[in-house]
Amino acid sequence: MAEPFKNLLNPDRVKQIAGDFEHAWPDFPTKQFIRQSTAGLDALELKDRARHIATALGAALPSDVTKAMRIAIKALGAPLTVTEGYGNEVFRHMPLSTWLHQVGPRDVETALEANYELTKRFTAEFSIRSLIISAPEKTLKTLKAWTKDENPHVRRLVSEGSRPRLPWAERLPALQADPSLALPLLEALKDDGEEYVRRSVANHLNDISKDHPALVLETARRWLVRASKERRRLVEHGLRTLVKAGNEEALSLLGASGAALTVRGSVSPAKLKVGESITVEATVKNHAAELTHVVVEAVVHFVRPKGSSTKKFRIARLDLDGGQTQTISRRFQMAHRSIRRLHAGAHRVEVQANGRTVAAGTFQLVL
Repeated sequence: MAEPFKNLLNPDRVKQIAGDFEHAWPDFPTKQFIRQSTAGLDALELKDRARHIATALGAALPSDVTKAMRIAIKALGAPLTVTEGYGNEVFRHMPLSTWLHQVGPRDVETALEANYELTKRFTAEFSIRSLIISAPEKTLKTLKAWTKDENPHVRRLVSEGSRPRLPWAERLPALQADPSLALPLLEALKDDGEEYVRRSVANHLNDISKDHPALVLETARRWLVRASKERRRLVEHGLRTLVKAGNEEALSLLGASGAALTVRGSVSPAKLKVGESITVEATVKNHAAELTHVVVEAVVHFVRPKGSSTKKFRIARLDLDGGQTQTISRRFQMAHRSIRRLHAGAHRVEVQANGRTVAAGTFQLVL
């Protein structure tokens, strides 16, 4: 059985944090910090554990926030040398990120430096958001300078930290209302040499599309002119919400218009238990004379205590020559997820190809 996510912050990790700070500042009250951090820790989930330890950290550090942040920078240790596969030890910096988010606006200049150093060891995408809100002009100017930084973690922070709808994080109302404030940052990073950075740019673009689809479509149109395969992949990922919604302009930009397509679908088995899988099959025909790129998805209408909710699942992306017909299928496990509990009943399934939707059938889910 997998280790609970909350255990990324545990008593051993607390001792590790204490050691980092004691090394940076010999006067750090190690015993007090460990005692306060571990009291009641087991009952908390991950984010609450981070806040709990952050409170103990704030109590242990000097009341002079500038001095405290200087100590925190010294406590960070060596930077990461990779962008993936660096393990769970980096989560010892999560409480520091939480604390920095809280106190950063009290000294923006030092907090920017602390975020710059933190993101090279963990991530500062959450902690920098309080600076974007409290000192937007200075923070965005600094982020623009960081687009040229040699470290990919710093460049990724520029995009990820300014995402208006970053999961698990507070919204950025000003950037959500006016994405032109952050768009120059994305422009500077759209051809970054690291996929790690470009993927963040795509996710940021996708965030914007949920509030300002016309702006994202216009941006995508510009970016696709003489686009490299890497930039095209970025744009495709950034348009994914609009594509899933069947937005005709987004589909057309990606060469995936649905006007000349017909589609049929089916789902099996007719009855299954939680944990078992359904198979959704789609047959798509391209009636156009030219090759067409097709995005095929299954649309599952999940039963809820009151009504239903809809979730789309990718079946395939394919290129169909003029007049070509192709049948594809994919299995999807119907299991409880952390974000979705399943309920018994008849679940309706549709198949969608480039926004064209047809009924595929139903399956009866038994608990």
